[in-house]
Amino acid sequence: MYPNLTPTLLALLGAAFAAAAFIAIRKPFLRRLALRQVSRRRTEAMLVVGGSVLGSAVIAAGLIVGDTLNYSVGQNAYQHLGPVDEIVDSSTLAAGAHAADLLAPLKHDPRVDGLMTVHMEQTAVASGISRAVPRAYTIEADFTQAAAFGAAGGPSGLSGTTPVPGQTVVNSDLATALHLKTGDPVTLYVFGQPVVEKVARIVPTRGLAGLGESNSDGTAFVAPGTFAAAAQAVPGAQPRTLTLVSNAGGVTSGDKLTASVTAEIRNLLGSSTGTQAAVQTPKHDVLKAARDAGNGMGSLFLFIGSFCIIVGVVLLMNIFVMLAEERKPEMGMLRAIGLKRSRLVRSFLIEGSVYALAASVLGVLLGIGVGRLAVVVAARIFRNGAGGGNSNSLSLVFHFTATSLVNALAMGFLIAFLTALVMSVRISRFNIIAAIRDLPAPGIAAMRTRTVVLCLAGSLLAAALSVPAVVGGRSVALYIWPTVAIMLAIPVLTRFAPPRAVYTATSFAVLAWTSLANTVRPHVFDTNSTATYIIMGCILIIASVILVSQNQETLLRPFRRGIERPTAGGLTARLAVTYPLARRFRTGALLMMYSLIVFTLVLLSVLNSMIQGTVSQGVSFATGGYALRLDYNPATPPDVVSSLGTSPFAGRVAAVAPLTVAPAKVQDLGPHGLGPANVTVVGLPGAVTRGDGFALMNHMAALGPDDRSAWRAVASDPRYVILDQYVAVQPGPAQTLYTSGDHVTLVDQATGRTEVKTIAGVMKTSAAFLGIGGRVAYPILMSDTAAKSEFGAQAVSSAALVTPAAGVSETSLAAELQGHYLTGGMVVTPIAQQVRQNYNATLGFFQLMQGFLILGLLIAVAGLGVVMVRAVRERRRTIGVLRALGYQARWIRGAFLGESALIATEGIVLGTTLSVFVSYLLFRNNAAFSGYEVGFSVPWIATFVITGIAFLASMAATYLPARKAAQTLPAVALRIVD
Repeated sequence: MYPNLTPTLLALLGAAFAAAAFIAIRKPFLRRLALRQVSRRRTEAMLVVGGSVLGSAVIAAGLIVGDTLNYSVGQNAYQHLGPVDEIVDSSTLAAGAHAADLLAPLKHDPRVDGLMTVHMEQTAVASGISRAVPRAYTIEADFTQAAAFGAAGGPSGLSGTTPVPGQTVVNSDLATALHLKTGDPVTLYVFGQPVVEKVARIVPTRGLAGLGESNSDGTAFVAPGTFAAAAQAVPGAQPRTLTLVSNAGGVTSGDKLTASVTAEIRNLLGSSTGTQAAVQTPKHDVLKAARDAGNGMGSLFLFIGSFCIIVGVVLLMNIFVMLAEERKPEMGMLRAIGLKRSRLVRSFLIEGSVYALAASVLGVLLGIGVGRLAVVVAARIFRNGAGGGNSNSLSLVFHFTATSLVNALAMGFLIAFLTALVMSVRISRFNIIAAIRDLPAPGIAAMRTRTVVLCLAGSLLAAALSVPAVVGGRSVALYIWPTVAIMLAIPVLTRFAPPRAVYTATSFAVLAWTSLANTVRPHVFDTNSTATYIIMGCILIIASVILVSQNQETLLRPFRRGIERPTAGGLTARLAVTYPLARRFRTGALLMMYSLIVFTLVLLSVLNSMIQGTVSQGVSFATGGYALRLDYNPATPPDVVSSLGTSPFAGRVAAVAPLTVAPAKVQDLGPHGLGPANVTVVGLPGAVTRGDGFALMNHMAALGPDDRSAWRAVASDPRYVILDQYVAVQPGPAQTLYTSGDHVTLVDQATGRTEVKTIAGVMKTSAAFLGIGGRVAYPILMSDTAAKSEFGAQAVSSAALVTPAAGVSETSLAAELQGHYLTGGMVVTPIAQQVRQNYNATLGFFQLMQGFLILGLLIAVAGLGVVMVRAVRERRRTIGVLRALGYQARWIRGAFLGESALIATEGIVLGTTLSVFVSYLLFRNNAAFSGYEVGFSVPWIATFVITGIAFLASMAATYLPARKAAQTLPAVALRIVD
């Protein structure tokens, strides 16, 4: 993923390596000093590396998931298209022959290495008595031409002898679906007429051998003349004629010529084929969809994983601070004998570079395993979301590229390297005398004037940027810039007030602004993007952590009586709270780690619960009063209105609405000019548009007071359309990019003619129409009259909506309809079942994201354990003195466990409270929940399970260090020098 970032990342990586190597080569003393610390303190080295390994693993896993989706979606280009780059699809034999003649000059075009014509039709296929598939494709093709088609790009996927009458060649998909073997008889229902063939051979589904729609059940190749013979019994029936064009180059490299070759095809065709031939670029569309899907899902994983990365960075910062605390006497002596502060920084930088390199390499290796696990779970979700192995399901193939691994390695190293650099600068500032004597710092030193001036300038700049952000109501900027302005003002304010008062006041200011900004700018949440809520939550957490860490004494005041009791429990409690109060940075860092992960886990849990609460209403919105959708072969469409009123369905069907379907493209959608993108135009009869219709998110107020007015406008005026909220929207966090009243340009794929439409309304969900016509594209709804008028022969009757009569089972009616109309290639889709499967897939992805965040929780728990391990080493002399004075071992153990319990509890409470608050704002303001009659609720059981696991894991991680501290022998602890 992100090959465009690779040069930049490699340049930064090279610069970082070069800087560290230059210092190490030019300054042997600093190199020896740094490497001595690494080799002498192997336990600390392992802890530092472990602090950033998981962060690198999260980055690698996110990129690998994107690679897998990109590759899996792109497999359609190999399996179903191979060398085919453009297709000219003609609905009649005459138009197809004429188009083939017009395109003959392409044979001599250097940009084209293949041109051939085939006849294709959708058919049902049966094998034996009990096995049949409703949606396969039957093709007449010359295998000799096919073998030479696109020769420059490699094998076409179809070769050998052309089938003779009575024989068929089937691809592996169809053979698997029907359990076929060579020599088996098979019945093809061509134009509804049974044609019995014998399987001559089975070929792999690849290239031309997979030609057909990606959601079909497979493809069969028959002898020339098969369609003509079957059409004799069906007057007017004709197969589709496809003129296939292969661009010069391989399967993917040929895609670069798509734009120029398509322009030449349109130029050669001119307008002579009328509306009976459509120019399609299926491979370009598939590869673009692969890139979009991979980048969108990979970005989502990285976005969620960024919390784990932040936690890893905070842990790394904490570890460096603890290392500095332990090495204070040593660093003080070095500074006392003349080592400059800049050289001390460089020594730490060399040491940090070693840690960063080891962590990034190990993180990438671990990320491959994490990515593999995520892909396995995602594949299961895709299968369940598509009906458990339905032909529409996406089969994920684990795959990763060297580019992604390099990017992950570079990002992981640079994050750890920059963290080491920043912390090296921070920890190099200390009082030399206090460091040599291992005494606490003499107080908070005032920041230098230069630092204060820079912070003041940054604060003023952020304040200036806040003005347009607030005026314009831009969601993310509205929260970020005022927060930055307040935080950068802290060094300035500490010149005039006590630091604690300044930190408290600024934290309250940030909390107040972030919580109440939506009252100042009520439309801040109109983007419908969850990123806004995540950013807002992070800012709330940062401010809350600063507030809590600076006011621990106040928070602990209600427990003062118990802490100050002159008992063993009181002594243990006092010891437990002493270090969190004395080490505020360390405590704040741990609180940040816990709060971020718990916040996100609880937020996802609440969202999961709210979505589950909308399932029943979502089904109602999606069905629009219809229970089933019928998709059938447009070449021989049944008269569903009349035939469903006769035996055996008389009295079992309450309503039927035949639909007109046409392929199209959209461009210039909404104010952002979205597109171009493939869509399916669905023409609705008056029976649908005159009723309550399908639920809308919004409609044009000028058309009337309710949704019905929008449907009536669509029925009576061809200028209006209704569409889904995600048409032409890139995968990723949901966001509203267009609304009712905006415009969209519809493009006829046959003629290139464009029509500007006005959006009368935006649907809550278009699940009833997804996959209609066998095309994976979002629908655009208009009247059937308008669809036939604008798309001509491309608009065909190939689907219908059905409402069962009262008391009739949807499931049984669906099975009977599909069996009765099997020869017509009918596929029956229970709409409610499909909607529930989509909901299950969505909920499954939330659970996958929660599982991904478990890595962050592991980092937080490991961080607490690391801090406790370091604390035992750091406090060994203190422990020895306490034990020598009579402290019992169990009191020491209890103090360490109490310290962890305090930090974990505060972090969990902060994360949970802020998560519930942000979830409530999301529920109240996010358009995705508008119109649903559900109340806000928190899944307390799931929340308690999440927080309980986090707490118990923290105690488990602390137990061994606490036990080790309790076993410390006073004489040994007091005599240890290193």
